[in-house]
Amino acid sequence: MAFQCTTPAVPTVQQDDADIRITRWDFAVEAVTGWHRHGWPYFVVMLTDGVLRIHNGSAVTDVPLKAGQSYRRAAGIEHDVMNGSPHPIAFVEIEVKRPEALAGG
Repeated sequence: MAFQCTTPAVPTVQQDDADIRITRWDFAVEAVTGWHRHGWPYFVVMLTDGVLRIHNGSAVTDVPLKAGQSYRRAAGIEHDVMNGSPHPIAFVEIEVKRPEALAGG
């Protein structure tokens, strides 16, 4: 189950190693990530003000966020994300593959 929009959001991987993956996501109006599941815990940091329209398979929720605002989610989250704003938006997603490797600094 996914949104009907056919415009994909554009991921730009900035770092991907054994410990972490950092991806910038750029969304045109109504662009979507596509249905996906996160294998690792992750953080999202908004680069612009915007509304993330999140489909979890049974419900759609609009989440308004400000530039610089962040949140974290657990591994295993399955969803599709759409830009629910009337303008382009962007965020950075940081997936933590090995949390123990980051504990030392």
